[in-house]
Formats: sequence, C-alpha cells, structure tokens
Amino acid sequence: MFNWFKTALLMAAITALFGVLGAMMGGTQGMLLALALGGGMNLFAYWFSDQMVLKMYKARAVDEQSAPALYNMVRELAGNAGLPMPRVYIIDEAQPNAFATGRNPEHAAVAATTGILSTLSPRELRGVMAHELTHIKHRDILISTISATLAGGISMLARFAMFFGGRDSRGRGHPVVGLLMMILAPIAASLIQMAVSRAREFEADRGGAKISGDPNALADALEKINARARGIPLQTADAHPETAQMMIMNPLAGGGFSSLFSTHPPTAERVKRLRALGSGSGIR
Repeated sequence: MFNWFKTALLMAAITALFGVLGAMMGGTQGMLLALALGGGMNLFAYWFSDQMVLKMYKARAVDEQSAPALYNMVRELAGNAGLPMPRVYIIDEAQPNAFATGRNPEHAAVAATTGILSTLSPRELRGVMAHELTHIKHRDILISTISATLAGGISMLARFAMFFGGRDSRGRGHPVVGLLMMILAPIAASLIQMAVSRAREFEADRGGAKISGDPNALADALEKINARARGIPLQTADAHPETAQMMIMNPLAGGGFSSLFSTHPPTAERVKRLRALGSGSGIR
C-alpha cells in the first residue's frame, strides 16, 4: 500500500513539475499543454512503461525451450516467493547486470544480461534472481519503472526548452530560462527518484537471501558484479541514466551528471549485511 502512495505522489510531483516548466516555457498556454502532456505520460507510464524499458534494452523473451536453465531457476524461485511466474528476458550486453519491471506481480518481468549469465555461477545467479523477485513481491517495480519513464520524459521536455528558449505570455523569448530548464529539470527528476528508491535495495537483498536460502550466494554475486561491471560499459544505461536505478548494480560508466541517477547503496555495505545474515547474526 505504501508503494502505491509513493507512486501516486511521484506522478503528482511529475505532473506539477511539467506544469511549472510549461508555464516558464510558454506562459498559461504552455502550462496547460504541459499539464496535459504530463497527465498523458502518467497514463502511458502506468500501462506501458515496462514494455518501453524492455524495448529500450532490446530484451528478448525466452522460455523453457530457449533458455531452460534460467527459466526453470526463475520458476523455482517464484514458487518459493509465492509469486506468479514472471516473463523472462535476456539482454545481449556484456556488462553483468539484471533488473525487474512491470506494474504488479501479475504483470512482471525479469531481465538478465548475457554478461551476468556468463559471469556468475548458477548458485550466484539464483541469488540475483531472488533479489529481483523480491522487488516484484514488494511492488518496487511499479515505482521504479514509472520513475524511469517519467524522468526520461522530463529530460526530453527540458531539451525542448533549450530549443524553444522559453517564452512568456507575450511570446517574448527567454533563452537563459531554456538553458536552465535543460539543466535543472533532469536534476529535479533524479532527486525524485533518489527520494523513493535508495533503501529498497537493502530490503531486496534481505528478501532475496530468504527466497534463495543462501545469503552468501548473493553477496558473492554482488562482489563479482561490482568488480567486473565497472570496466564494461552498458551503452543503453549511459544514454538513458534514468533507468540505472532499476538495475541490481549501478550500470553507469561515468560521473558528473549521470552520477545523480545512481541510487544504489554502497556494495560493501550490502555485502556486509548479507554476510551477517549468512552467519546467522543478522542486521536489524
């Protein structure tokens, strides 16, 4: 229920931000147009954002015949978690990473890169898939997928502002306003994401450890992914940094503006908590 509230709050904040940007770019008419656009994007994001993200990453659907090991692993873990079987996708990318998407457990999907499939052992991969299934169980996927889609929309609107320069009610141009909107709007979108998505990784790690029954498997996987992902770019994530928060590990190659979209807690802290669970001591 709380994630539904956060999602509604996010959608309202995005719509309001669209209205403010529209007013600065085009006065009253600009505000009304931007509000309508924001409302339309909210509806689109709710129903179709998962497919949009999967297409963005050129993910291909697999089944029991085309990827039996991965598919059967996800099916087993979904049963452990008491979840419906999600759709399973593979992304042809060398960087080891994975994410879950969808609007609810009945309309969910998990995606893994070919890099993670070749990097991790089956035991470690089980830990990762259990982590992603926990995001589905906790309904984190709705807010993460919608925030990625809407933040991308705000970035697009800000780029439009750069071209049109911003206009007041008399049609006078404000090129400085346009430049500020191009810079500030994506930052505002990333701050909204950061406010709703950071602590959930710890909870997904804990839940994934419970579903797989092996906290150290996920800890080993995180250490291995962290060591290898840094030297391998994920071009789609670099081009669309708003999707980075969906991944099990931050996929962004560079710092600067892109680092604002990094919503993952430190890997060392995640591993520490999982090791404590594995030793039976736990962390409150």
